[in-house]
Amino acid sequence: MEIMGATLRICVDDLETSIPFYERIAGAPALRNERGGVKVAAIGFFLLMSGPEAELEILRKVTATIAVKDVEEAHRELAALGAQIIAGPVPTPAGRNMIVRHPDGSIFEYVDRFTAS
Repeated sequence: MEIMGATLRICVDDLETSIPFYERIAGAPALRNERGGVKVAAIGFFLLMSGPEAELEILRKVTATIAVKDVEEAHRELAALGAQIIAGPVPTPAGRNMIVRHPDGSIFEYVDRFTAS
């Protein structure tokens, strides 16, 4: 499994107020999206999320997002190492993702940029 990088997940009260600060420190523009009532802004290595508290409560349990070369390969390796696959792999607009609980109890999202040809 090849890890390409990680994204820090941050829940904020007001996405629009938070974006300029993170754009400035990351030196990158916000890429915005909305899913399930949660507004998201990806800015460099930061993923800002804002929305209904019930949704954010679930999202806060995920420590970070880890970009890998291939989610299917990561699935096989993590499962073989005793990790629990909570959800996925599933396709998303940007690639595939899955939610995994490591043996120590930490929860991570794994993503790739795989697109079907």
